[in-house]
Amino acid sequence: MEPRLDLSANPALGKALKHIVAAARAVENAGVPAATHQLMLIRASQINGCAGCLDMHTKDAAAAGETSVRINLVAGWREAKVFTEAEKAALALTEAGTRIADGAGVSDEVWADAAKHYDEDQLGALVATIAVINTFNRINVMTQQPAGDYEPGMYG
Repeated sequence: MEPRLDLSANPALGKALKHIVAAARAVENAGVPAATHQLMLIRASQINGCAGCLDMHTKDAAAAGETSVRINLVAGWREAKVFTEAEKAALALTEAGTRIADGAGVSDEVWADAAKHYDEDQLGALVATIAVINTFNRINVMTQQPAGDYEPGMYG
């Protein structure tokens, strides 16, 4: 598969991506555990079918010490015993925030469960993380960015 656009060479998209990357970095260490953050990125990317982001975030998670069992079970997190209740709440919020067109958006129940585990600043970081990864997923899917050659830490 050939990409439809070269993201780094396209002036308009390149400029926008600089700001999106800055937004991603702003919430990376915003009080949400790094493992939870990576699990959220993986789950949204699974839902959106973004191979490029899956390539990146599964490899980054593994490089950061995440187990292959947990990485492989993200898609079935509800039935898996390997995630904490806080991680499950973040994954539920990720799914609801990613699938907003499929239903009524984020239910009060999903939000309340997340609020049991995360304070207001962390909830803001969760929301921003979900918004940013969905933006990256959409750009990559629309422009058919290929996957498979990402190396952990490749983008800084």
